[in-house]
Amino acid sequence: MISTAAAIGSVWMEPRTMNGRVERASGRPASFNSVRNVRSRSRRFDYGFTYMSALILIVVSGIALSEAGRLWQTISKREREEELLFRGDQIRRAIASYVDVAGQSSPSYPMRLEDLLKDPRFPGTKRHLRRIYHDPMTMDGKWALILNEGGGIKGVHTRSEESPLKSGNFPAIYASFENARTYADWNFLNVPIQSQPVSVSETGSSMSP
Repeated sequence: MISTAAAIGSVWMEPRTMNGRVERASGRPASFNSVRNVRSRSRRFDYGFTYMSALILIVVSGIALSEAGRLWQTISKREREEELLFRGDQIRRAIASYVDVAGQSSPSYPMRLEDLLKDPRFPGTKRHLRRIYHDPMTMDGKWALILNEGGGIKGVHTRSEESPLKSGNFPAIYASFENARTYADWNFLNVPIQSQPVSVSETGSSMSP
């Protein structure tokens, strides 16, 4: 009886493979080792999948941030463009007021933009402009001045060489803006540029914010 039980125990403790070799490495059934190997491979797959997911997330986030940056730049540029149209038109109107108020046959133009704040031809305070707007398209805010032959200021334009976003639906007085290649071509003139030769000064004038 004892020899029979020992033989049975020996058979269980030393399982043999199909080629007759005894598996003694772990002392456990072969099925246990197989499960452990499967779990190890599964963990390696999970780690690899997590790494790839993180890379994909980084790439997608970078693309989204890049698109958001371009959108923000476009919105900011459009806002500055609208300010340029408003401020340039205000200065043009102030120059027209300066010319018209004198009632002279020969137009008299301001020699400085500051003359639009306080007309030097009158003893009191005569204003044609509430304040001198700075150029929203440049860092220093200085306009390029469009001068007549006598050195008077007939108009202004920005020095920015950026390409405009707006290309149509301008007021009739600014119809020429539709063909402009840069913002610097947007001339805010009191009179059409064809009516009198003009020169352009890049010196500008001190701007208040």
